[in-house]
Amino acid sequence: MPVRRQPRRTSEVTSSVWPSGGRHLWPSGGTSAAQSHARGHLVYAAGGVLAVQTERGTSIVPANRIAWTPAGFTHRHRAHGDTDMRIVFLTPSLARLVPDRPAVFLASGLAREILLALTGPGPGPEPGSGTGGDRDATPGRSRPARTRLLRVLVDELREAHEQPLHLPEPRDDRLRAVARMLHEDPASSATLTELGKAIGAGTRTLSRLFRDELGMTFYEWRTQLRIHHALVLLADGHDTTRTAYACGWTNPSSFIAAFTDVIGTTPGRYRTARHGR
Repeated sequence: MPVRRQPRRTSEVTSSVWPSGGRHLWPSGGTSAAQSHARGHLVYAAGGVLAVQTERGTSIVPANRIAWTPAGFTHRHRAHGDTDMRIVFLTPSLARLVPDRPAVFLASGLAREILLALTGPGPGPEPGSGTGGDRDATPGRSRPARTRLLRVLVDELREAHEQPLHLPEPRDDRLRAVARMLHEDPASSATLTELGKAIGAGTRTLSRLFRDELGMTFYEWRTQLRIHHALVLLADGHDTTRTAYACGWTNPSSFIAAFTDVIGTTPGRYRTARHGR
């Protein structure tokens, strides 16, 4: 049964933006307009959960992940739970060292601290004013200091494993129809055969399309979708048991095991970390 979303706790976006990055405080449910940038950028949710949608699919960014969107990719951001979004742009020379497609990385402790240092409030000038006439400097930091931090950050990302939190977007009309049904009801237990009958496509054809177009099986894709939905519900304050059933698991134990395998911590600990600040 679908779960009712929690009401918003804030009503407007508060932003601090400068040429090299910025910080946006989003209310739960806040959504950006479609946009693209001349430079690739990293986003990190210091609070809440962030969804990044591109033509390639949707990435979910919880507290221990960093999302990368290359230059030129049209994208949207959506906040789940009141979200403290940090954004850092990379120069072309650094962007060449990371993938040329949207990706999600595990955030090491060092990477997280660098992102916060590059985007958090500092003792220096206001965002955008720069330091010593340097408009591209992070507030309170000179261009050389920022460049050193960015190099270390990119090194950390190159050492990190990409995370299975990017849900690829189908292009084939038959896959899109299946995806639409599962997005509308993540708890659905329908088999691929049953879904295929509903849209007039064979099981073998759909299985091949999932492998060839999305690089995963139907069951892997559906599990990924359910984990995405679970992160959203947990960010909205729902408990583990209710989230498990809303996302299609038959019992909380199997949900906890699947969630921990993907996210690296239990739903309860994740929820406490997000709401026990």
